[in-house]
Amino acid sequence: MIRDLHVAKEEEDIGFYAGFVGASYMLGRALTSVLWGVVADKHGRKPVLVITLFSVVIFNTLFGLSSSYWMALTTRGLLGLLSGMLGPVKAYATEVCRKEHGHLALSLISSSRGIGLIVGPAIGGYLAQPADKYPDIFSVNSIFGRFPYFLPCLSISLLAIVALVACFWLPETLHRHTEDIILDNSTEAVEQSISDTNAEHNGGGCLSLFTNWALMSAITVYCIFSLQDVAYAEVFSLWAISDRKYGGLSFSSQDVGSVLSISGLLLLIYQILVYPSVAKSIDPITLVRTVALLTVPLLSSYPFMPTLSGFILQLAVNCASFLKNSFSVTTMTVFSILINDAVNQDLRASANGLSITLMSIFKTIAPAVAGVIFSWAQKRQTALFLPGDHLVFFTLNVLTVIGLTFTFRPFYTRSGRTKH
Repeated sequence: MIRDLHVAKEEEDIGFYAGFVGASYMLGRALTSVLWGVVADKHGRKPVLVITLFSVVIFNTLFGLSSSYWMALTTRGLLGLLSGMLGPVKAYATEVCRKEHGHLALSLISSSRGIGLIVGPAIGGYLAQPADKYPDIFSVNSIFGRFPYFLPCLSISLLAIVALVACFWLPETLHRHTEDIILDNSTEAVEQSISDTNAEHNGGGCLSLFTNWALMSAITVYCIFSLQDVAYAEVFSLWAISDRKYGGLSFSSQDVGSVLSISGLLLLIYQILVYPSVAKSIDPITLVRTVALLTVPLLSSYPFMPTLSGFILQLAVNCASFLKNSFSVTTMTVFSILINDAVNQDLRASANGLSITLMSIFKTIAPAVAGVIFSWAQKRQTALFLPGDHLVFFTLNVLTVIGLTFTFRPFYTRSGRTKH
């Protein structure tokens, strides 16, 4: 899309401009996530979900109709400002089911987000430029011919409409558990009620979040791994599509779409069938450290994949893509649980809003910096130290090691509320 908007003078600069479009959404979200969390804690989770989905319908459609780089940048930024769902929906997931099913609920949230990040680009790969790919169905003179990236955006907007309609049947969960405790006069329920009441009176409201070190340390590590995850997502498609002379795979957009679709399907199976059992048998922070250690050799293998071809290349790329995304979703799910466990229900959406704000700041930086590093790496193919894409994946590994380091004391403190 950036190429067809003719803002980049050279092919190597496409990643630079693409990074800022991705960053504009995260910047908008960073500015308003705490506000949306406060709104969700005051007025309920459901209104925020409805507003976000309505915004997706409007601004995602306008993004597909962008005729200039600045219009694309603006519509993504406005969508980010009105995207308040991610924090409240994590609070909702833990409140709508029993406590023992919290891991499964949050793993489904993480997997849905992960699958969205994978299947979304797949939809783009198959449906972008439909007049060129499917001339028997779409005319060059039709709206899909004049706006070659409108069809995938329209498809997502239609899915958002379906979700928006479904939202009206969702129950509101704010204060629901307080009502449930009144009906349950067991000793455990009464003690929990007293504990939560005391915490509410002594918590100090939203400002207490900043003095809750268990929460802030979990958010810090969450942000570092999010930075690495978004940088990887930005780099992967650019790397796969770039020419082999630049260290890429020379994939078409359909090839990338196929890889991401397969990863999405395998990721869904992993999250539903494998992750809950793994989470029950391994301590959460140990699981994160293990995944981080496995990520380092995995990312180090990417620059060597262009030497492969045919079925072996397809197998290697698909396996690597699935493993990387499953590692990322595992990490995000664990820290979503740790963040929720660090606070009481009346501050849960605000805590998640704070985490989304700080995470979005990191995610604003990630695509822009990843795009710049990727463009720079493509211009230094003959460098003696970390030539070409070796530099890109080395940088991702540096972020992984930093995140791993921050899971140890004195950087990380475990909440006393967390169940092992």
